[in-house]
Amino acid sequence: MRTYLDFEKPMAELERKLEEMKALAQQNNVDVSSAISLLENNITELRKEIFGKLTSWQRVQLSRHPDRPYTLDYIQLICDEFIELHGDRQVRDDPAMIGGLANVGGQTCMIIGQQKGRNTKQRQHRNFGMPNPEGYRKALRLMKLAEKFNVPIVTLVDTPGAFPGMEAEERGQGEAIARNIKEMFLLKVPVICIIIGEGASGGAIGIAVGDRVLMLENTWYSVISPENCSTILWRSWDFKEQAAEAMKITAKDMKNNKLIDGIVAEPLGGAHLDHAWMAAELKKVILSNIKELASMSPQKRIDQRIDKFCAMGVVVE
Repeated sequence: MRTYLDFEKPMAELERKLEEMKALAQQNNVDVSSAISLLENNITELRKEIFGKLTSWQRVQLSRHPDRPYTLDYIQLICDEFIELHGDRQVRDDPAMIGGLANVGGQTCMIIGQQKGRNTKQRQHRNFGMPNPEGYRKALRLMKLAEKFNVPIVTLVDTPGAFPGMEAEERGQGEAIARNIKEMFLLKVPVICIIIGEGASGGAIGIAVGDRVLMLENTWYSVISPENCSTILWRSWDFKEQAAEAMKITAKDMKNNKLIDGIVAEPLGGAHLDHAWMAAELKKVILSNIKELASMSPQKRIDQRIDKFCAMGVVVE
C-alpha cells in the first residue's frame, strides 16, 4: 500500500477513487475509460500543483520517504553486473556502507553508498544508514582499489549522519571521515558523488568529495538536519519548517550557492513513484559525466577538484 505524506493527502482520495473505478469496471465488464481518463488527468493536474510549490521542509520529507529508492535499489536497476566487496581490513564489515565493482552500460566503475533499511530488522542491520568508522575506512579502501585499476568512482549519498555512538568515537569516527576527505581530493580517477536522499553533516561529505557533486531534485545536503537546528535555536523541533527554509539546504539552493555541480530531475511526485525511471535517469547522468571527466588528465581533475572545494565559503567584500 502506498504511503502518503501529509501534503500529498489531497491526492490520496482521488487515487483511491481511481482504483475503485478500475476494479468496478473489471468486475462488471463495463467501459468507463472516459471517466478513468478524466480522473487520471485531474490527479496529474493536482500533482503538478502540489509539487510545483514545494517548501524546503516538504523536500526534506520526500528525501526520507519510506518508498524512496536506496543505494541497493539503484545498483540492482542500473548495473549489468555488481560484485559487492566487504570489510575495512581493520575491524569488521559495516552494513551501513556498501560498495563494489559494477558494470554500468559497459562501463566498469566502483559504486559506494550508504544503505538504509525498509523494515525494522533491516534498519537495525544497516544502522539506519549511519556508518561507523569501519564503513568509511571500507569506502576508502575501495576507492584506493579503484584508483589502482584506473576505475571511475561513483558514490551514492543517503545518510542522516555518521553514527555518533561512543564506540564509534573510540574507534576514530572523526579521523576516518577526515582521512576520506583528504584522500578523495587526491584520487587520480574520475569521482562522481550523487546525493540520492539525505546528505547530513560529515557523514555525507565523508564520501562526497568529487569532480562532480550532484543532487536529486528532492534531496537535501547540510551540516545539520532542520530538526536539530530547530532544537539548538528554539529548544524545540516545532520550528523545523522555518529552519529548513533558512538553512538553504535544497538542491536548488545548493546549486545557486555553487556548492554542487548539478541537479538530477525526478519524476513528477518524487523518485519513489517510479524507481525504474529514476534509475534510468541516474544511469544516463553517471555515464555522461564519466565520459566527460575521462577526457581530462588526472592532474587537471585533481586541480579542479581542490579549487572547487577551496572556493566554498569564501566571502568577497
